[in-house]
Amino acid sequence: MESLNRMAIELVDEALDYAEELNVGGYDLENEATVLDFGVEFDGGIEAGLLLTEIQTAGLATPSYELGDLDGASLPYVELSTDQPALSLLCSQKAGWELVTEDFEGLGSGPARALVAEEEEFRRVGYTDAFDLTALAVETEAIPTESAAAQVADLAEVEPSSVFLLAYRTASLAGSITNAARAAELATFRLAELGYDLHDIVSATGRAPVAPVAADEQTAIARTNDAIAYGGTAHLTVREDADVFDSVPSVAAEDHGRPFGDIFDELDWDFEEVPSDLFAPASVTIDVLGGPTYVHGETDEELVAQSFDL
Repeated sequence: MESLNRMAIELVDEALDYAEELNVGGYDLENEATVLDFGVEFDGGIEAGLLLTEIQTAGLATPSYELGDLDGASLPYVELSTDQPALSLLCSQKAGWELVTEDFEGLGSGPARALVAEEEEFRRVGYTDAFDLTALAVETEAIPTESAAAQVADLAEVEPSSVFLLAYRTASLAGSITNAARAAELATFRLAELGYDLHDIVSATGRAPVAPVAADEQTAIARTNDAIAYGGTAHLTVREDADVFDSVPSVAAEDHGRPFGDIFDELDWDFEEVPSDLFAPASVTIDVLGGPTYVHGETDEELVAQSFDL
C-alpha cells in the first residue's frame, strides 16, 4: 500500500496552491512547520471542508456535498465512501491524537497518526507508515504553536519543517463538514470495538447532515455529535456474518435519545466519561457478501432539528 502520508501531502499541496480560492490561510512557524488555517481565523468554506476531509482520509475516501431534507428543512448533507475503510477511516481519519502542550490544545486526526502507529487500530490492521513529510488535521480554537508542531515532529520522527498542521474550529463551516463526514468512520470503529475483524470490512459509506455553524465550541461539538448519532446513516459491506451487527448503531446505547449537549453538561464536558457506544450513526445497514443484509437503528430528525435550532 502506498504511504498514507505521501498521498495526503499531495492534497496538502493542492490546499496551499489554492489557499486564496478556498478561503484558507497559510502560516510558517519559526521552526519552519506549516500551519493551514481551514477555519480558525479564516472562514474556510464548503470546498475547504471537503478537501480537509480528503486529507484526513489520505485520499482513500471520496466525500460529496448535496442538499437534502431534514424534518422539512433544506439542509446540506455530506456523504463519504471508501473501499479501504480500515486504512482511510481508522488509520487516518480517526481523531486519535490529543495534541496538548504547555501553550496549545487540540484533537488531531489524519495520516500523521500512522507514523506513530501506537493506537490499537494499527495493530489490528497491521499497518505502519514511513514517510518524511506528514499532515495532521487539528480541531482547535487557536492557531497551532511551535510546541504543537514540535510534538508532532518528535513523535512522527520527522523534521519540524516536514510538519503540516491543518487547523479548524468545530464551530466553522469546514468543521461542520468534516465532522459530518465521520458517519462511516464511526460505524467502522464501532464494529471493530465489537470484535469484528477489520480485514473483513470491504467498503463503507456514511452520510450525515451538516450542522449549522454555532456561536461557540460547546454548542458546535454537541450539534456535530447529534448530527451523526441521530441523523447519520451508514452502509457497510462485509465478508463474514456476525451476531453483533445490531449493536453498531447509536440506538443500541443506553443513553440514546438524549441530546449530546445534555449528556456533556451532566458529565462536565469530560469526553472520556461519555459511553463510547453513543459515538455511532443512528442507522446502519450491513450487507454480507453472498449472505443476508441487516438493517438496524433509525434516525431521529426531530431531535436533530432541535439541536440545530431550526
